[in-house]
Amino acid sequence: MSNLVEIRWHGRGGQGAKTASLLLADAAFNTGKYIQGFPEYGPERMGAPITAYNRISNTPITVHSNIYEPDYVVVVDDSLLDCVPVTAGLKSTGAIIINTTQDDSTLKSKLKDFDGDIYTIDARKVSLETLGKYFPNTPMLAAIVKVSKIMSEEAFLADMQGSFKHKFAKKPEVIEGNMKALEMALQNVKKIN
Repeated sequence: MSNLVEIRWHGRGGQGAKTASLLLADAAFNTGKYIQGFPEYGPERMGAPITAYNRISNTPITVHSNIYEPDYVVVVDDSLLDCVPVTAGLKSTGAIIINTTQDDSTLKSKLKDFDGDIYTIDARKVSLETLGKYFPNTPMLAAIVKVSKIMSEEAFLADMQGSFKHKFAKKPEVIEGNMKALEMALQNVKKIN
């Protein structure tokens, strides 16, 4: 891992992109890294496009601005590919991770100006199978950890287990489903050739 990794999240209000970016920041912090996790606020409403960010480093982070040239982009809703410039500034050495069921050629045509790696995951399928409802942020959180390798999968799962126990202390029945969602997502991320 290079010293500073910058991640930009694109989602829609209510899909949990902001929450996922904050969970990623917490997990990275708990593995000894310096972190930033923050949303970009505007007139958000349910379903409107939103952006969130992460900076993760082995040394103190001194920059405090939005991220304009991310190493990774996470797209929580593939409909944003048609209306938001999700690859703007994305480094060609980086990668984009998309929650989608669209075929590889369709995605490549939509991302024709991006030369980096493209990864996909069907977060809806993972979420419905493990949680019984559609919460795309949990699988997408695991997907960015898998692709970016900002921490080991084992450290990530151990940290998330502890985080979920705290977050869902009054609803312990949801912990197992969320852990299964993370584990399944780690196995279901695929790279487009």
